[in-house]
Amino acid sequence: MAKGNVVLRQLCIGYQGRHDVRTVAEGISATLRQGELTCLLGANGAGKSTLLRTLSAFQPKLGGSILIDGHELSEYSPRQLSRLIGVVLTEKPSIRNMRVREMVALGRSPYTGFWGTCSQKDWELVDEALGLVGIRQLDNRMVDTLSDGERQKVMIAKALAQQTPVIYLDEPTAFLDYPSKVEVLLLLRRICQEQQKTVFLSTHDLELAVQIADSIWLMDRAEGLIIGTPEELARTGVLGRFVERRGIHFDEKTLTIRIDKTT
Repeated sequence: MAKGNVVLRQLCIGYQGRHDVRTVAEGISATLRQGELTCLLGANGAGKSTLLRTLSAFQPKLGGSILIDGHELSEYSPRQLSRLIGVVLTEKPSIRNMRVREMVALGRSPYTGFWGTCSQKDWELVDEALGLVGIRQLDNRMVDTLSDGERQKVMIAKALAQQTPVIYLDEPTAFLDYPSKVEVLLLLRRICQEQQKTVFLSTHDLELAVQIADSIWLMDRAEGLIIGTPEELARTGVLGRFVERRGIHFDEKTLTIRIDKTT
């Protein structure tokens, strides 16, 4: 099995309540592959965040298996997981009095021991991550002075400094303007190809996702999880059924959305 592959077998996700269990999705069998950018799409409430939290070990699965490099997720210790999985969340970090370089250096915490002191090698990896994301010029800026796009790049650099084979991102383009959305998604695609990472992200930006992703996972309340390349899901009408409403049309040839202003 390639390093960084994540295999789901009959996965069931949801919440264990005080008196009952709420199942969000079940029977999920799929593989996230090394070197591929996979985008998770779905309507609000379909279970995207629940799936990401479960894959990240932030909440327990209800059933089935999650395998990374052939081992069940629960077999890894928290320290081992921190060297396997990097997570970039939607929330903006509310951090003051910290420079960009120091924030990115937090990604080295799984390796720096109790005192969290970075070695020369750690700082070299921090500089390498800043360079990969293209923000070396920001290294001495205070994090709270950055734009949303710059801040998101810092968090991606932190995940790269963590040197994990797998990176999960929850709505990484949520607060960005359109050019920044494109820039971040292209950056993630380049990281997949050049660093051979397994990158999995949730997004509402369907039009960008289908033009940039290697694979699409579409969570549908009625049909469950539907997986394919953007071209496959367009050709079979899956993306059209997902996005089309009165006055909204999906062009399966150009993978773009058209608005009928006369409707």
